[in-house]
Amino acid sequence: MAEILFPALFILLALGVPVAFAMAISVFVALNFGSSYPSLVVVKEMFTGLDSFPLLAVPFFILAAEIMTGGAVTLAILRLAQSLVGHLKGGLGHANVLSSAMFAGISGSALADAAGPGSMMIKMMEKGGYDRPYAGALTMASAVVGPIIPPSITMIIYAMQDQEVSVGSLFMAGVLPGLLITALVMIANARVSHIRGYVSGDAMPPFAEILRLAVHAIPALLLILLIVGGIRFGIFTPTEASVIAVFYALFVGMFVYRSLRIRDLPAIILRAALVAGAVLLILGAARAFAWVLIIEGLPQFLAETIIAWDLSPIVFLLAVNLLLLVFGLFMDPLPGVMILVPILAPISLALGIDPNHFAIVVIVNLTFGLCTPPVGSLIFVVASTANLKPSTLIKEMPPFFLALATALLLITFVPVLSTWLPRVSGF
Repeated sequence: MAEILFPALFILLALGVPVAFAMAISVFVALNFGSSYPSLVVVKEMFTGLDSFPLLAVPFFILAAEIMTGGAVTLAILRLAQSLVGHLKGGLGHANVLSSAMFAGISGSALADAAGPGSMMIKMMEKGGYDRPYAGALTMASAVVGPIIPPSITMIIYAMQDQEVSVGSLFMAGVLPGLLITALVMIANARVSHIRGYVSGDAMPPFAEILRLAVHAIPALLLILLIVGGIRFGIFTPTEASVIAVFYALFVGMFVYRSLRIRDLPAIILRAALVAGAVLLILGAARAFAWVLIIEGLPQFLAETIIAWDLSPIVFLLAVNLLLLVFGLFMDPLPGVMILVPILAPISLALGIDPNHFAIVVIVNLTFGLCTPPVGSLIFVVASTANLKPSTLIKEMPPFFLALATALLLITFVPVLSTWLPRVSGF
């Protein structure tokens, strides 16, 4: 079946078939032409992959992010970010990156970051004298932190595939790597702004004004403390945290910012349902795809082969990074996690690599694939939002690819970035 599965998948992806449908159809083809299993197995495995209590957190976190976006949270975060760094050279670019990092603590999704504050910042940067393709490329690079700074949908899915980690430990492990990526992207923006002469015409606002904007944004930023703190101290589970996040978002939108109205909720719920449906469809198709690999014995074969090579942990991590970078060219992070983690995580554990460290390396690497052609989702989201051709965005990406690659190498070879916070937090 595997000899049919992979060619079918790559052909479908090359034809532009969405990832979820490409995986499901390739499994159908593999079953019909390479085995005696009935086609109904595909549907059964897709439902089995979604029959999980922790997965309830996914639609609720998506709904919480949609409610917060509709409740003037995005604008509060943008104003605070601009007041902090807008006066610097390349200040609007810095504000773009900083607002994405702040919004990541609400959305848990790179695509939500790009479509939410990112789309607003592209317009602001263009009005401020930045080239629109550059503003779009910067938005792509800054949105990468969405699944890395907690909460994170990708981390929830990862914890379901690897019993050596928990959602809480991964949330803590992602904080420092997310801040590192934010800093390196800001450095790249500063360098490009210096070369191209992107200067800020705004003076640094008075401290009282910054303080006022910070206080105004605190209710939105408290969500990450509520989620991570509640999970850390055992007050609620990640799934319960997602439900609490929804009610907190409703409270903040209706009674704190007073910009969310009852009549807005049906449209917000519909948008969240569409996004959640797309995510869960991908997860179901990835489960069926992974089932074929397991039936064929591919994970066991690869694990035994790699262990027999007697690689050192450093060489293994380098090899994994290369594999994931190639895999990320064609596959989104969620199916990548579901397919590859059951194969690679046990090997990394056998080599003595910290499970949280390895998890963050995998998540960061696969998330970078959202920015790389030919199927990087962020490319098409930002291109649509900014009314640009994908090729013009990709031409502006080299400085940010360098920043992201530097971040990946540091995260890979400095394990303390991923292990210190979980350790001091008791995970």
